[in-house]
Amino acid sequence: MAMNRRQLLQLLGSAPLAAGFAWTEAEAFEASRLARQAREGGAAFTPQFFTPDEYAAVAVLADLIIPPDERSGGASDAGVPEFIDFMMVDQPARQVPMRGGLAWLDQECNARFAKPFVAASDDERRQVLDDISGLEPARADQSHGVAFFRSFRDLTATGFWTSRIGIDDLQYMGNTLVPEWNGCPEEALRKLGLTGG
Repeated sequence: MAMNRRQLLQLLGSAPLAAGFAWTEAEAFEASRLARQAREGGAAFTPQFFTPDEYAAVAVLADLIIPPDERSGGASDAGVPEFIDFMMVDQPARQVPMRGGLAWLDQECNARFAKPFVAASDDERRQVLDDISGLEPARADQSHGVAFFRSFRDLTATGFWTSRIGIDDLQYMGNTLVPEWNGCPEEALRKLGLTGG
């Protein structure tokens, strides 16, 4: 079903965006665990919330936000699209803003390049994302796109940094035994102005 700009704005405006993308820490970690479990299961992942076209857009957008580099894999490698799908399941307040935001991306790419987001070139996608990234003031008619992108970026980061790849990328060592605590180093105390020396 094709959506015109008016329908898209009504859809985006029908649920508060901030409420639609709020999640608890426990929900984020559970979704990350389920995404990791699905990825490690070896079977092809079948989205429970997204349509195939939406899921393809989620994967492309997530990888544009966190691409692979020499240090680690990107968002898709970390299971972020699966994580986002798990986050959307059974969360009605989140579903409308997500679907509306993905539709907004397609609408914007169709208006600019006569093709949906996934079919656009990498350069074309980046043009749209640069306009809504928040680095520069956005046009008034892009406010919904800006809100969607910020929320999607946060969700992508949560999925990535709670994944095994993200934790390894941070070089997080977890709780490690410290056999002897000698306090804060003197140099650090001086830097903070907490010592007389």
